[in-house]
Amino acid sequence: MKYISTRGKAPALNFEDVLLTGLAPDGGLYVPQTLPTYSPEQIAAWSKLSYAELAFEIVKPFVDGAIPDDDLRDIVNDSYSDFRNSAIAPLVQIDHNEWILELFQGPTLAFKDFALQMLGRLLDYVLERRNQKVVVMGATSGDTGSAAIQGCKRCKNLDIFILHPYQRVSEVQRRQMTTVEGDNIHNIALKGHFDHCQAMVKASFADQSFLPGGRQLVAVNSINWARIMAQIVYYFYSAIALGAPNRKVSFSVPTGNFGDIYAGYLAKQMGLPIDQLVIATNCNDILHRFVSSNRFEKQELQHTLSPSMDIVISSNFERMLFDGYDRDGAAVADLMDRFSREDVSVPDSVFAKVRDLFDSGRVSDDETVATIKEVFETSEYLLDPHSAIGVHAARACWRDRSVPMVTLATAHPAKFPEAVMKAGYPESPALPHHMKDLLSLPERYEVLDNDQAAVQAFMASHINA
Repeated sequence: MKYISTRGKAPALNFEDVLLTGLAPDGGLYVPQTLPTYSPEQIAAWSKLSYAELAFEIVKPFVDGAIPDDDLRDIVNDSYSDFRNSAIAPLVQIDHNEWILELFQGPTLAFKDFALQMLGRLLDYVLERRNQKVVVMGATSGDTGSAAIQGCKRCKNLDIFILHPYQRVSEVQRRQMTTVEGDNIHNIALKGHFDHCQAMVKASFADQSFLPGGRQLVAVNSINWARIMAQIVYYFYSAIALGAPNRKVSFSVPTGNFGDIYAGYLAKQMGLPIDQLVIATNCNDILHRFVSSNRFEKQELQHTLSPSMDIVISSNFERMLFDGYDRDGAAVADLMDRFSREDVSVPDSVFAKVRDLFDSGRVSDDETVATIKEVFETSEYLLDPHSAIGVHAARACWRDRSVPMVTLATAHPAKFPEAVMKAGYPESPALPHHMKDLLSLPERYEVLDNDQAAVQAFMASHINA
């Protein structure tokens, strides 16, 4: 299988090369040239598989022999060995036909573990085989950073630098990053917001001349295709558990950078009978505004109770637009170039495709808190604020209530005590046992100005020989 750029001017890569590449040289994102598709009979045959067994089946075509099957199976099995629930992605019912898909059973209590535990092991395998050292650079609005560090901390062939917005992540999110020991782990608190972090990562990938000779940057953000690939799995897993392929299923996805719901879109393209895909946003709602009115426009970022979704520009949406433009890379490149300077809209034909694929809802902080309160009072199930946004948008957009609606619970409520306690929960939700000492561990991080030269100089001086 080959991977091509959304902007059409970069060389096609195989899986191993795309794993080690962030943005394509033309500024685009890599996507598969073709998608595997599955018949209802094939999907039905997966009903007896464990999560890891299903993950191997879905990931295998994307790897396409770059890693031998036995080694790939070991990597997949190891990726989910540290999850607290043996179901890996358990479903919990909160009302009639309404379900929560718990994606916070991994080591850092967030859905990012599903992809980043696998990504870290894939990198370890490939770099060891190549005898190559790289530099991992990533931006986080809260959860990607800790999951990337946990996934990559044992890799001896890389240094990892994670940028988070200074004083704009929760204390638990910050400490999950800054308390992990390791000479190759570096946390940078950037004076700005997430989009400043993300822009700096993209600029650094575009010009890597600040790195020591022989080193290259590797992405852990969802611009890395392997992240998307791993996230496809839990759509199949949960839908099969609820009756697919003989029954349609809908999903509501708390959405920031669009990677998670893009994986759901791919699952649908691969043959999974998905009825609705609901984009659930907070007041940083560029995607909701686009889906509802074809306005792709930036607005000033607002700090909310759901900080992992405090994002102005959803990078992965470019992958969706590539399909909307019938894979016309030149048209996507022109659109993104104009978007860098001004607000844009897409042609009616492209917009019609997006509207046909997605519903969307915008949820305020007050509505988030009210949803946490309501769900707890009616089911004694405690949502984190991001998952509450998913539930609120699901209920507002749900067209056919005979179709099960699954909201992706993207984080554990203990990571966001402020929102939970505003909803009337009497105390800060307890962290799981394996994190009971988190708030007492020493932290290590560097606070830097939003200055690309300063950040790159810091990185260059802290890369291990």
